[in-house]
Amino acid sequence: MSAADPYPLSHVYPLGSRVNNRGHLEIGGCDTVELAAEFGTPAYVVAEHDLRARAQAYRRGLTARHPDGDVLFASKAFPCTAVYRVLAEEGLACDVASGGELALALRGGFDPGRIYLHGNAKSPGELNYALEAGVGHIVLDSLHDIERLERVVAERAAIQDVLIRITPNVAGDTHSAISTGQADSKFGFGLAEAPRAIERVADAAHLRLAGLHCHIGSQLLDLEPFVRAVEALATLGDFDVYNLGGGLGVAYLEAQEPPSIADYVATLTDAAHRVLGAGKRLLIEPGRSLVANSTVTLYTVETVKRNISSWVAVDGGMSDNLRPMLYGSRYEAALANRMLATGGEIHHLVGKHCESGDVIIRDVTLPSPVPGDLVVTPATGAYGHAMANNYNGIPRPPVIFCRDGDARVVVRRETYDDLMARDVN
Repeated sequence: MSAADPYPLSHVYPLGSRVNNRGHLEIGGCDTVELAAEFGTPAYVVAEHDLRARAQAYRRGLTARHPDGDVLFASKAFPCTAVYRVLAEEGLACDVASGGELALALRGGFDPGRIYLHGNAKSPGELNYALEAGVGHIVLDSLHDIERLERVVAERAAIQDVLIRITPNVAGDTHSAISTGQADSKFGFGLAEAPRAIERVADAAHLRLAGLHCHIGSQLLDLEPFVRAVEALATLGDFDVYNLGGGLGVAYLEAQEPPSIADYVATLTDAAHRVLGAGKRLLIEPGRSLVANSTVTLYTVETVKRNISSWVAVDGGMSDNLRPMLYGSRYEAALANRMLATGGEIHHLVGKHCESGDVIIRDVTLPSPVPGDLVVTPATGAYGHAMANNYNGIPRPPVIFCRDGDARVVVRRETYDDLMARDVN
């Protein structure tokens, strides 16, 4: 979006978004009203330029301050083959948390040697798949994880590079469901247990310890906890590789002003240089901050009714955006076909599912919505498609890439036949 755009949009929308002269929202140069007419709703609409620009910002920021570093796409945020492909083209490495994400990353074109396999409950099947694929590093999460991987690698008479995940007893200000750095966590080794894990891996004949990993949580808008996490890692010894995780928060609401990518990278690298010393390989793992604001979700208003409250019901809901129901996440909303409309009253924007909790946004101001209006919720690139489901037998939405006015479907809409594709007669 240029300074000359007559109708500026909030920073929660993808880079380059604008309101055109018809009062319609444009994403990636594409009129969203035309997109809805062509592809239907609900739909995830991705500005490809936004994905590439944020990936480039991360790479530039890390390379400028720490040339021996790498940026990993934490792909659980948006596990879509086309997204993997774009970020692989931009030179990122990749973090996967399951065999399925590994399959998508490989299909998307990532070099197996630059893929890192995470997970707190990796199965023998997933570990064998990772070894067959030639995954560069596996992140160990428990003593059982160490024993299992050692056994699987020994059967192949191979050597596997590993990192050990540390829980540094640092908790950022975020929802408990996405906080992972506190001492009582299902992830990683606490500071007291870490020396035993380090010694155990060092003694393993078929595992090669490259270094440590930590990730303290997600949607963090304060940088200070990241510094404390680095300081905690420094107490465990001297290693060649430190994966400092991800977790940088994004703007879901216009009032939110998260730290910039540049400030986040500077904070991490400054802390690492200060307490870890020179000559280390630093890895960072952005997910949400790479993809969240690249994407909007489009809905069609189906009904509007008033009792004590005003309820605006759309053709999607908890099947395409589960975050508000899981942990009360807040979003903005607007009428994409009437972006310049003003005024309005407070409504509850709700989905079509058979749950009273199927509320996308409580208390949102919309200008006199009516059936047929096109609702947009921005910042849905992270954990929208990733958590999409078929509750009430609703087919999952398509993913549409927009670039320079051209739109293409990269994930088609599911059909009713897809819902029965796994049935066994």
